Amino acid sequence: MSGVRLRVLSYNVHGLRDDRAALTGLVRELAPDVVIVQEAPRRFRWRHKCAALADDFGMVVAAGGLPSLGNLLLVSLRVRVHDTWCLRYPLTPGRHLRGAAFARCTVPGGRFTVSGSHLATDPTERPEQAAVWKEALSAVEGPLVAGGDLNEGPGGGAWRTVADGLVDTASRGGGATLTFPATLPRQRLDALFVSPGIEVDRYEVVENDTARRASDHLPVLAELILPAD
Repeated sequence: MSGVRLRVLSYNVHGLRDDRAALTGLVRELAPDVVIVQEAPRRFRWRHKCAALADDFGMVVAAGGLPSLGNLLLVSLRVRVHDTWCLRYPLTPGRHLRGAAFARCTVPGGRFTVSGSHLATDPTERPEQAAVWKEALSAVEGPLVAGGDLNEGPGGGAWRTVADGLVDTASRGGGATLTFPATLPRQRLDALFVSPGIEVDRYEVVENDTARRASDHLPVLAELILPAD
């Protein structure tokens, strides 16, 4: 395949409440260029905690943390970050405030924008959040990678809203797709989408003993091929 390879991991890390050593070892072993993190630090000393997580992974912070309510984008030193921004979804009183993170990036020979989000568990709140995120995703020009915990499966309306016009990387895999709970997956809540111009060379839900200790979600890994500039 011609083009530029990009290795992307989307991962709900469960607020770092599980086996931190297992989490660190797993991500380092997978060696992604980009990690789209859900449930990253978003409160007291969030900058320090996000930087420490990036350092654990051998990566650097691109965007996110508190401004995107716990969505965090990490990149390897192969990736150059040119622009970042965050959005917050409308707050429903009594509910958890949520948002999304964006970063416009390049790697040698290619460019892309990456975004991550974590949608609400509440089925009445989730569709509006999906619509707000989708509007922001649709405004992005050029190759796009979008990953997140959608808190529902492919049959849900919020999932369909986000997926519209994008390629579900799992459709190019042929293997396991269930991601939650990590110990005995029964649901597919975690998704990784790309714009049609990006080729999907490989898709995998990483399921092993280390992953089961690292978080309550299994991570989603995709080997992508960006259009060459």
